[in-house]
Amino acid sequence: MFGFDVRIARVVWTGLLVAFFLFVAYSVRSTLLVVVFAIFFSYLLYPLVGLIERFKPLRVPRTVSIAIVFIFAVLVFGAAGALFGSTITEEAMRLSQQLPTLLDPANISARIPLPGFLEAQRAQILAFVTEQVQHGTGQALPMAQRLGMEVMHVATNLIYLILIPVLSFLLIKEAPLLRAEFLSSLGAASAPLWRGILEDLDVLLSKYVRALLLLSMATFVVYSLVFSALGVPYSLLLAGVAGLLEVIPFVGPLSAVLIILCVSAFSGFPHLLWLLVFIIAYRMFQDYVLSPMLMSEGVEVSPLLVIVGLLAGDELAGVIGIFLSVPVLAAIKILIVRVRSPRPLIEGTADASH
Repeated sequence: MFGFDVRIARVVWTGLLVAFFLFVAYSVRSTLLVVVFAIFFSYLLYPLVGLIERFKPLRVPRTVSIAIVFIFAVLVFGAAGALFGSTITEEAMRLSQQLPTLLDPANISARIPLPGFLEAQRAQILAFVTEQVQHGTGQALPMAQRLGMEVMHVATNLIYLILIPVLSFLLIKEAPLLRAEFLSSLGAASAPLWRGILEDLDVLLSKYVRALLLLSMATFVVYSLVFSALGVPYSLLLAGVAGLLEVIPFVGPLSAVLIILCVSAFSGFPHLLWLLVFIIAYRMFQDYVLSPMLMSEGVEVSPLLVIVGLLAGDELAGVIGIFLSVPVLAAIKILIVRVRSPRPLIEGTADASH
C-alpha cells in the first residue's frame, strides 16, 4: 500500500544484523581469540579423550577421562620444556649477547663465507652488505622497541595461558550437549543442513590442527638433527623458531628460512650452500608430500585465495589473522558448498563433536 517491499525489508534487516554482529565480534576480538585458541587446543586433545572413553569402565564419568588427558598433556609439555627449554634459552641469551658483535660492520667482511668464484668480488659484495647492515641497524631499534612492547603486552596477559586450557576442558566436556541443543533449536528443514555443516567443520578443524602440530614437530626434529650434524650455530634455537613459525601459512616458513640463513651467515657458518640445499629439499618434501598427506581432503584452498586471505588476515589482525586465514577460508568454502549441495564436502567421519 505504501510501496513497502517485504523482501527488500528482510534483506536490509539481515544486512543490519550481520553488520551488528560483526561489530560486536570486532569489539570483543581479544575474548574471541582466546576462545578460538581454546577450540584449537580442544581439537588437539579430543582424540585422546575418545581413546580413553573407548576402553574405560562404564561407571567412570567422562570428566575423569578429560582430566587424565589434561594431566598427561601437562606432563608432556613439562618434559619437553625440561628437555629442550634450558638449551634453547641458553642459545637465545648467547645470541642476544653476541648480536652487536655479529652485526658490527667492521667484522662482517671477515666473517661471511663466500664461494671461491666470488672471492675476487669480496670487497664490492661486502661493501654492499655493510651499507645495508648500517642502514638496517638504524631501523632495528624502533622494531626492537615495538617487539619489546608486544612481549610486555603478552607477559601482562599470561592469564590467557590458564584460561585456554580451562576453556578447552569445558568445551570438550560440554560440546556434545551444546551441539545437541543447537540442532534441536533448529527447524526440521534446516537441521540436516547445519548438522552436515558442523560435521564438515569438525573434520576440517581436527585435521588442520593435528596436521599443524605434526608439521611443527617434524620441522623441529629434522632441523635440530641436521643443523647439529652440520654444525650450524644456535641449532636448537633456530630449529625451535622454525617449528613455531610453521603454524603460520606461507609467511612463517619463509621467515624461518631467512632467519636461519641470516643468523648462520653472520655467525660465520662456512657451509651456507649445503644448508640452503637441505632447506630447499626439506621444504619440497614437506610441501608436496608430507603436508598433503596430513591435511588430506577438505583443507585445500586455491593458492590465489590463500595469498589474498593472508594479506586480508594481516590487515585485520596481524600475525593472528595470517594464522587463521587458511581455516577461515576453508570453512567459508564448506559453507558455500554445503548450501549449494547437501552432500558431504569432506570424506570421513568427525573425530570430535564440538
